[in-house]
Amino acid sequence: MSFEHIRAACSPEEWAVRVNLAACYRLIAQYGFSDLIANHISARVPGENHAFLINPYGMLYEEITASSLIKIDVDGHVLLKPDFGDPDYGINRAGFVIHSAIHRARPALECVIHTHTWTGMAISSLDCGLLPVNQTAMRLAHIATH
Repeated sequence: MSFEHIRAACSPEEWAVRVNLAACYRLIAQYGFSDLIANHISARVPGENHAFLINPYGMLYEEITASSLIKIDVDGHVLLKPDFGDPDYGINRAGFVIHSAIHRARPALECVIHTHTWTGMAISSLDCGLLPVNQTAMRLAHIATH
């Protein structure tokens, strides 16, 4: 399906989520929170409990548009995907595994964001995790890290 036909294949509610999700990708890129192509953001498709939108593996965050997002179900079946031509982008397997498990387990969640920020990677590399040694760290004392 061509990029021009993706919008016609979506409900107005799905299209609105696509636009917002593409904007989220671009904002994360703008603020330096992405790790090029090695992280993911997904959003549940309204009215389709087991379907979500995720980035095509290989596109930079700043390249993602509402029409380039891939609709996939929690079992890994691609439901709607544009014809990318060459290269033909697919789904990152790690992204699918992480996001499908969360969307399946937590139906109330609308969006899942997985990034590799420099600060997050630095903190997760420490055995002690985030130390409450200053005022800013104290604001984040209740975050989960692994």
